[in-house]
Amino acid sequence: MFDYIDGGAYEEATMRANVADLEDTLLNQVVMRDVSVRDQSCRILGQDLSMPVILGPVGLAGMFARRAEVQAARAAEGAGIPFVESTVSICGIEEVAGATSRPPWFQLYVMRDRGYAEDLIARASAVGSPVLVLTVDLAVVGARHRDTRNAMVGEGHGRWAGVRRGLDLLAHPGWIADVAVKGKPLTFGNLEDAVPGARRPDDFKEWVDSQFDPSVTWEDIAWVREHWKGPLVVKGILDPEDARRAAEAGADGVIVSNHGGRQLDSVPSTARVLPEIAEAVGDRVEVLADGGVRTGLDVVKLIALGADAVLIGRAWAWAVAAGGEEAVSRMLEGLRSDIDVALALTGRNAISDLDPSNLFGRDSED
Repeated sequence: MFDYIDGGAYEEATMRANVADLEDTLLNQVVMRDVSVRDQSCRILGQDLSMPVILGPVGLAGMFARRAEVQAARAAEGAGIPFVESTVSICGIEEVAGATSRPPWFQLYVMRDRGYAEDLIARASAVGSPVLVLTVDLAVVGARHRDTRNAMVGEGHGRWAGVRRGLDLLAHPGWIADVAVKGKPLTFGNLEDAVPGARRPDDFKEWVDSQFDPSVTWEDIAWVREHWKGPLVVKGILDPEDARRAAEAGADGVIVSNHGGRQLDSVPSTARVLPEIAEAVGDRVEVLADGGVRTGLDVVKLIALGADAVLIGRAWAWAVAAGGEEAVSRMLEGLRSDIDVALALTGRNAISDLDPSNLFGRDSED
């Protein structure tokens, strides 16, 4: 599970670049401005957010902490921001929605089994999910070498792989008590009807792997639109032309994302491609971004580069694994404090005031 949260695809160059390119992006400090009033709030896809941060979809989160999706959704609601439920969450969307008064957004793949995908859309609509996030960068699954090294995938590991995993489990009695025992059922709550009788995530692997569809094209957005009437966001955009195609296909927003460096390695970081994508779509769709965000300063940088809001994944995954809902809440307050300081010391009163001139070496027309 550590490698699942911590790792990326192939040699993890893109995963590292997501962080490094944000670190290399510098803020432009300005002083002697009246910044006594500072406002982080924004409106994204018809939703009012207290700050431009969204807890992005993280698969298998309920394996990190007991019913982790519920804990994270509660923390997000307390912070006044959205939580995005993953198709491959441990907790089903009904459980997460029932634990909060603010229904989660729902993340979906275009599956080979369109009937089941339609059912998931209907379930999201039934609980009041306000936004559908369609992930499009999983036509095939990228290779994650850590999973080969730790014997979670691949052939030839034999009985020693089972022994290794057994010893690893025994070395973590706290996890066994909190998650494996008290956190049951450890199934994919949104997919239980697809794989009757499944009792653990491994039981779903063959079915899930068979559902990624390499034949999907932009024409399939029309099929999604037939069944979903609310705001639709396309996640996994790294190319300006793809962003334009998403807008033409009827998306209300795009998420500039390389899947956290977990799909195709040696592609650009989010920070590097975001400005060109934001310029390509203009005001036609809302632009969100993820990848490499570790602090509130990173959030401010991505907003200045052209994003309307930012999704975080690893940050909340680490937090919920370390300390559940309380730790996620503390992490979000840390982001909020960082953003507030950055607004004040870049001479801005509101998130909506940020632009490229807030970045060192850039001007507002870049």
